[in-house]
Amino acid sequence: MTDQSTRVARNDDKSRYEVFYDDELAGFAAYTEQGDQVVFTHTEIDGAFAGKGLGKVLASGALDDVVRRDEVIVPVCPFIASFVRKNEQYDDHVKWPNE
Repeated sequence: MTDQSTRVARNDDKSRYEVFYDDELAGFAAYTEQGDQVVFTHTEIDGAFAGKGLGKVLASGALDDVVRRDEVIVPVCPFIASFVRKNEQYDDHVKWPNE
């Protein structure tokens, strides 16, 4: 997989970040917004794209965008929560659920 074959885009109309592989929609991370908080609720990669590392590409692209927007990451989705725990660069931008 090369960077040229993947991209992550924010789709405000569907309240989700989408990952594309060779211009095909491969998965998404759904969110809701509560003020300056972006609450990630569900992440899904289409089975046809399994094993390509697209979950990590999607998570990092989405979270980097939230940080660029100076918003707060709220990882309700287990996949996003696990990714955040493994990547300390997001620590200052996270509000854990029930805090």
